[in-house]
Amino acid sequence: MANLSVRKIDEDTYKRLRIRAAENGVSMEEEVRQILKQAVSAPPRLGDLALELFGPEHGIDLELPPREFDEPVEFEE
Repeated sequence: MANLSVRKIDEDTYKRLRIRAAENGVSMEEEVRQILKQAVSAPPRLGDLALELFGPEHGIDLELPPREFDEPVEFEE
């Protein structure tokens, strides 16, 4: 694994990071790893995000209507 050293972190940021790590029950180093991993990860797909926020585990079970497909448009020359 690679190592990374970050210098010149302002005191307020350092303090908030320490508090955030304590609230999550992890070390500051682990908290920083999680923050960096989330920051560079691919964004969630919209459908996955909708399920995460409004899925059955949140008491919402949506019944989607069947999809209808249109015939392709034909252009005359």
